Amino acid sequence: MPTIETDHFEIRQLVENWVLWRDAGDWERFATVWHPVDGWMTATWFQGPATDFIAVSREGFDNGVSILHFLGGHTADVLGDRAIAQTKMTINQRAMVDGVEVDVVCTGRFYDFCARHEGAWKIVRRQPIYEKDRLDVVDPSASLDLDPQLLRRFPVGYRHLGYLQTKAGFTVKAGLPGLTGDVVQRLYGEGAKWLAGAGTPGDPH
Repeated sequence: MPTIETDHFEIRQLVENWVLWRDAGDWERFATVWHPVDGWMTATWFQGPATDFIAVSREGFDNGVSILHFLGGHTADVLGDRAIAQTKMTINQRAMVDGVEVDVVCTGRFYDFCARHEGAWKIVRRQPIYEKDRLDVVDPSASLDLDPQLLRRFPVGYRHLGYLQTKAGFTVKAGLPGLTGDVVQRLYGEGAKWLAGAGTPGDPH
């Protein structure tokens, strides 16, 4: 019989496995962290089933797209065979912007809807919360002028990440949750309903 301590340990391990296996390109093991039927991923540049996310992440990895993740503090609310996990994280992306190599670091949280499936915890839905970000040129002697109109298209939580990804050819979704505001409050509400037994993990679309 699983204990609450075991559940917390396994959920934390699940979140850590997501980052280690994705960033290392270990795609077979990366697929195991997701619920095999209902897994769904939302990111600035992708929204869709986990199987599709794995495929496009692998394609990007093979083509040299550099997106890395680091984890911090973690907490999980567990109720029976469901959980909501929140984990502090950074998204680190390196790319060329107008001929200048830059790093963007975005700080936020992974907000994960989890479920026990065949005795093991899986991620049903992952929704990052974007709290703040910054852009730095890799070469300190280089200079870069940003387009203020393009920069203002994105919320403050992922303004520079959205800028870089747009310049890199991605289609970036607007209106994703930040530290405060109606969007993140709606996400918290969806999490509470998930723990209470809702049929679906909110509306990831």
